[in-house]
Amino acid sequence: MSHYLGLRKPQNGTIRRESPLAGHKLATPAPTLQTLLEDDVTWKGAVVQKIKRLEDTIAKIASKIDLSDLDLQPRPEDPEPMSPSVAVMANSERPASPGLQLRDERKLTQTWEVVMDPRGGPASIPASCVSENIRTALPNSLPTSRRSDLISTGIITLRQALALFDTYHLRLDHFLYRILGDHISLDSARIASPLLTAAVCTVGALHSPSLGHLFEICYAEYKDLVTSQVFSKNLNADDIRGLCIGAFWLHELSWALIGNAVRVASDINLHSGIYKALKGDREGYLQARLYYLVYVCDHHFSIAYGRPPMSREGFIIESASRLLETEHATEDDARLISQVKEWSVLGKVFDTFGVDVDTAIAPETIPQLRRYSIALDTWFADWHESFSENRRVGNYPQKGVGFHFHFAKLYLCSHAFRGVPAGENATQCFSPELEEIANAGVLSAMSILRVIVSDAEFRSFMNGLPLYFDTMLAFAVVFLLKVATKYATVIRIDTSKILSLVSQTVVALRGITQSMHRQHLLVVIAEGLERLLVRCQVPVPAAQEAAYHASPAMEPHAHFEMGWMENMASFDFQTNFPDMDDWWIHYNTPMGPGRAMGPV
Repeated sequence: MSHYLGLRKPQNGTIRRESPLAGHKLATPAPTLQTLLEDDVTWKGAVVQKIKRLEDTIAKIASKIDLSDLDLQPRPEDPEPMSPSVAVMANSERPASPGLQLRDERKLTQTWEVVMDPRGGPASIPASCVSENIRTALPNSLPTSRRSDLISTGIITLRQALALFDTYHLRLDHFLYRILGDHISLDSARIASPLLTAAVCTVGALHSPSLGHLFEICYAEYKDLVTSQVFSKNLNADDIRGLCIGAFWLHELSWALIGNAVRVASDINLHSGIYKALKGDREGYLQARLYYLVYVCDHHFSIAYGRPPMSREGFIIESASRLLETEHATEDDARLISQVKEWSVLGKVFDTFGVDVDTAIAPETIPQLRRYSIALDTWFADWHESFSENRRVGNYPQKGVGFHFHFAKLYLCSHAFRGVPAGENATQCFSPELEEIANAGVLSAMSILRVIVSDAEFRSFMNGLPLYFDTMLAFAVVFLLKVATKYATVIRIDTSKILSLVSQTVVALRGITQSMHRQHLLVVIAEGLERLLVRCQVPVPAAQEAAYHASPAMEPHAHFEMGWMENMASFDFQTNFPDMDDWWIHYNTPMGPGRAMGPV
């Protein structure tokens, strides 16, 4: 080393270096290895900090001038930055200045400030005067749209992504009133949100006959994106779309996803868009429309599971019909608003009767239950003939109104069985009014099953409809089996006709699910109902015996289904559909409860 530094080392252990002053020799101590390492680390640390500041500056410039293709992520051939352990070692012996340390702590923790909007008056939102300084809170964060997605990272190819986008955009999105909105191309979705892109690809793979093998990797990427952005301050309306798409179709994540969507929707004030929408503003229209989608999705996964909805009623819900009077409204909007109206009624049912399924409803509340039933009848009359055939999903817009109506009536009328014991003792609990309501529930459940059995077009919809349909179909089957086996002496029903209809439905479900992805919830439900029917020893019509055959592999789990039936304390929606964790435990699907973020 001395040779390369132009130094020579004498025998006495000191280094003599030629001095330009006075021609005499200067003796200096030899630099130790520790000193050299510290100097090297200090230099590298300074360079890394300068590069980091340069990257931050470029990122800010890119966000201002919309350089969407700019990639600041390190490539494999790029040198790795200095490890944290080395930096700590280098700086551990250099005590920081108390004043500098205090300023750094304030910079990290004090991200809120008092503000006063000069355009607003005293009648403002109370908390609007205390606002978080996003630039201070997240100095190194990039907008969501600047992050890589599952295509740029090589998880799937561009060609595969295009096919999955078409599967979702050209069919599935039309079942849910076009969640994508203005995003009619993959490029548009990618620019808008990697989360939205992952959601579309994941749900598309779940319903793709040729690319279903991509579901697991797309699903894993989507879940990672959701997890990494839980605390992000940069989520936007398109990220909400991605959360809703996942919630509507991905059973393991639905409750957690819609909870996050409701939170973000509130954070960005989607509920206030209705005020601008009613004045003709298109941005306000898009905001209000997206809020209605969040509202419907939230109610799909709350009321039917005994959970209070997180989205609130208010002016935006009361004014839903007025959105259809704006210049931007379409038939898809009318379908969406019809759902808002229906779930507003069911939300009131939930608030009135609660979730105490073990206690019979009070006699004085029966008139209120009847009023809700009339409200649903009125809803059906208002919307049943409102929709025409859709070029993407056929006659679903009209047929879906009828299906939703019977789902709602079944949920409402199942309240008649609350706290009613099975068998002979039930007779004394049923008043004529309750018996009438109970029979209405039976008729609605049978109407649901008849559609599945007799309507080939509607059966083709089942590999595409959101999770709510699968759940309610399972509930209708269980409801009728319970009535036929436990309450046949209480209400006037044709038991043999009910059991025959149930067996035909199970056969139909097997046919529907044969070509579906094995991770689809309806596949699990179809197999579970088939096992349940075997345990109930319901005879299958002779004409269907060849088609209907319970696999021997199902038998080890059969005791579970019967126990589930026997252990239902009362006859209400919440107690007639098993907890989904039990389905995963007993049906041994790869996506078990240990991996779930929330029951669905």
